[in-house]
Amino acid sequence: MGNDVLGRGRILAWSGVLLIAELLTLAFITAGTHGLIVTLDRPASTDFVSFYAAGALADAGTPALAYHAAEHYAAEQQATQAGIGYVLFFYPPVFLLLCAPLARLPYLAAFLVFAGLTLAPYLLVLQRVVGERGWAAMLPGLAFPAVLWSIGIGQNALLTASLFGAATLLLDRRPAMAGLLFGALCYKPHLGLLVPVALAAGGHWRSFVAAGASALGLVLLSVVAFGVQTWHDFFAAFAGSPEIYQSGQVTFTAMVSVFGAARLLGLPPAAAYAAQGVAALLAAGFVAVVWRRRPSLPLRAASLIAATLEAVPLLLFYDLVLACVAIAWLVREARAAGYLPGEKLVFGGIFLVPLISRSAASGFTVPIGPLAGAALIGLVMVHLRTQRPGERRRLGASGRSVAPLHGGLTIMWDG
Repeated sequence: MGNDVLGRGRILAWSGVLLIAELLTLAFITAGTHGLIVTLDRPASTDFVSFYAAGALADAGTPALAYHAAEHYAAEQQATQAGIGYVLFFYPPVFLLLCAPLARLPYLAAFLVFAGLTLAPYLLVLQRVVGERGWAAMLPGLAFPAVLWSIGIGQNALLTASLFGAATLLLDRRPAMAGLLFGALCYKPHLGLLVPVALAAGGHWRSFVAAGASALGLVLLSVVAFGVQTWHDFFAAFAGSPEIYQSGQVTFTAMVSVFGAARLLGLPPAAAYAAQGVAALLAAGFVAVVWRRRPSLPLRAASLIAATLEAVPLLLFYDLVLACVAIAWLVREARAAGYLPGEKLVFGGIFLVPLISRSAASGFTVPIGPLAGAALIGLVMVHLRTQRPGERRRLGASGRSVAPLHGGLTIMWDG
């Protein structure tokens, strides 16, 4: 592997170069949004202002107003400055359980705390998935473009990736804990769409029940904390959200879903929803087949994440952080069974998807977003086809996977 163009050393070097370039770009954009490069027509903010304003309204005893545009916008301006662009808030009241404590801090401090509290577990999960400690294991995941975009605009994609990664890591060893983490995805429920399919098909009933109990518990806790009226107002606001997304108020170039790709190509909303529906059914069937076969944990985890990227209609460029977790699982599989021909090149291509998707605002209108999930699904399928019966992972009582190697040796990992 020493002469491999995409060997370990070169991958780390290229990741370092990419990370430096991203940090410089992020610094440039930050300076631009604060008017340090050109004079702005209006003050700028980030997506985090939506979370902070919703939390401030909850702290003030009026959580239901987070779902009223006028009052929520007023809270956003109070947190930052007058005249910023409005950032919508369509998250269920469960998410207010996190937003409210953050809003007790000054705005900038809350932003930094939120970034740190979501980035740290994400990097830790990547280390555990790959099975290697140290910065070398985290550097490619940190350089994944969607990560810096998520941090820069204050989004919660790293939290979602951490929950997915940790839940799949614990699935075979601590099924109840895995289920609790899966249930916590109810703060962004559409991304948990295929979790029940996977758990049921794989016979992970303890995790299935724990996930349901976790989601229900968080909902009840939010009712106790914020009242039934808040949920009523959430559903009222949510009912109007399809118009926001299908009309282009959230640009289709920022979407990386099948629905967004269809709308970007000019298909009407009904046809775009139909295409997304077909993709969701195919993704669900794929997950059900893979998990019913019970291959290695890395392939099960990667299949669930990849299929989720194809199944949900609302997926923005920063949500592709999930793809990096799937790549980490496939790297773990490849270290045990060998890399597929061209697999590393596919990983490199997936790295470019969030970068190109984010650059779409400058005129790039080719809908490449769904290619990330599709490529990952393809890799999982090839791994399954090339995995001979005698090479399939055996799951012991401890939940550790055992992969046979040549000469009768085995390697083991926690997972």
